[in-house]
Amino acid sequence: MTNPSFTELGVAEPLRRALEAEGYTQPTPIQVQAIPVLLAGQDLLGLAQTGTGKTAAFSLPLLQRLSTGHEQRRPRSVRGLILAPTRELAIQIHDSLRTYGRHLHLRTTVIVGGVGQQPQIKAVSGGVDILVATPGRLLDLVTQGHIRLDAVTSLVLDEADRMFDMGFIRDIRKIVAAMPKKRHSMLFSATMPADVELLAQAILHQPARIDVSPPKRTAENIDQRVYFVPAGEKRALLSALLKDSAFERVLVFTRTKHVANRVAEHLGKSGFAADAIHGNKSQGARQRALERFRSGDARVLVATDIAARGIDVDNVTHVVNFELPNEPENYVHRIGRTARAGAAGIAIAFCDPAENGYLRDIERLTRLPLTVMQGEAGADQAKPERDYARKAPFRGKRGKRGRGNNGARRAA
Repeated sequence: MTNPSFTELGVAEPLRRALEAEGYTQPTPIQVQAIPVLLAGQDLLGLAQTGTGKTAAFSLPLLQRLSTGHEQRRPRSVRGLILAPTRELAIQIHDSLRTYGRHLHLRTTVIVGGVGQQPQIKAVSGGVDILVATPGRLLDLVTQGHIRLDAVTSLVLDEADRMFDMGFIRDIRKIVAAMPKKRHSMLFSATMPADVELLAQAILHQPARIDVSPPKRTAENIDQRVYFVPAGEKRALLSALLKDSAFERVLVFTRTKHVANRVAEHLGKSGFAADAIHGNKSQGARQRALERFRSGDARVLVATDIAARGIDVDNVTHVVNFELPNEPENYVHRIGRTARAGAAGIAIAFCDPAENGYLRDIERLTRLPLTVMQGEAGADQAKPERDYARKAPFRGKRGKRGRGNNGARRAA
C-alpha cells in the first residue's frame, strides 16, 4: 500500500506547486499523519527527530489555514507564531516557510537574538502573518511593546525538549500567557521527558498524538565507531583522519566553546579549511560559518551542541564527537547530522579515559556497541577491532606503561 500524495492529504495547489519545484513529491510518515490533523484544526503533540520532515508537517497546514482567511494585519501583531530554541533553527524554518509559501500572499519574518533589534522592530511594525522567533528575543520585544501576541491564532513549539535544555521554559510560559486561550497549537519534540509532557498538557487542548520516532534511537545507515585516545592526542588524531579524502564534509562536536575554538585554530594551522560555531559567536559570524560549510568553502565545521539540532546541511560525510556529550541524547542528535535522506554516513567518537562513563551511557541509550578502531594518532586508523574488552579500555600490562587492547597509548 502506497502512501497518499500531497493532493490526497488535502494540501492546496499553490503549496503543491512549490513542493514540486523543490522536488518534494512523496510525503514523509510524519507529514502523512500530521497534515490532515492540522488542516482539520486539531491540536497536535508530535514526537519526531530532526530529519523526518516535521518542518513541512506543520508549515504546510499553517500556511494553508492562514492563507484562506481574510483577516487584516494589525500593527505589531502576529497571526501565526513558531518558537524555536536556536537562531539557526529559526532561520531555517523561516526559509522553509518562504519556499513553501512562495505562491501565497503571506508576510513572514524571523526574530532572533545576536543581531540588532531595530530592523526586527521595523519588520513587524505593520503586522505579520507568521513570525518565527527564539523565545528570549521575542519576549524582550513583547515586553518593550514592539510586538503584540493577542491576535495569535496558531502556535507551533518546535524542539520542546531542547527548549528545556537551554533554560527557555519560563520565557515560553510568559509568551503563552500573552496569547488568546482559544488558538490552534502544536508541539514537537525529539524526546518526551516528564517536563515536556507537563508543558504539552498546559498549552494543548485534546491533542492528537503522533509518534514517528524510529524503533532504534540512531539510523541504521550510520556506521558508528570509537577511538580510545587520551585528550592530549585528540587533535593529532583528528588531523590524521582528515588526511583521508573520504572525509569530504565533516562536522566536529565539542562540549565547550573554548575547545571548539582551539580545534578550529589547530585545523587551520594544519592546512584544513575549518570554522567554529558556538553561542559566543555573533549571528552574522555563525551564518557565515554555516554558509561556508554548506558551500564547501570550509571542509570542517567545529560546533558545540547548539548545532546538533535543526542544522540541515546536506551530504555531511562524517560526524566526529571530539568530546563525548555528557547527555547521551545529545549524541543521537549530533550524529543525526549525517546519513540524511537515506544516505549513508560515519560517526566517530573520541573517548578519553575520563569519558568512559559517557560512552557507556551512549551505548545503553542506543542499544548498539560502537565499533572500536585500532591505531594511534597519526597512524593508519582504519582497522576495526570488534572483540575489544570494553570494561577496561585503557589497561595494558599491569605495572607497565604501554598499549591496551585498543592499540592506543595509555594516558600518562
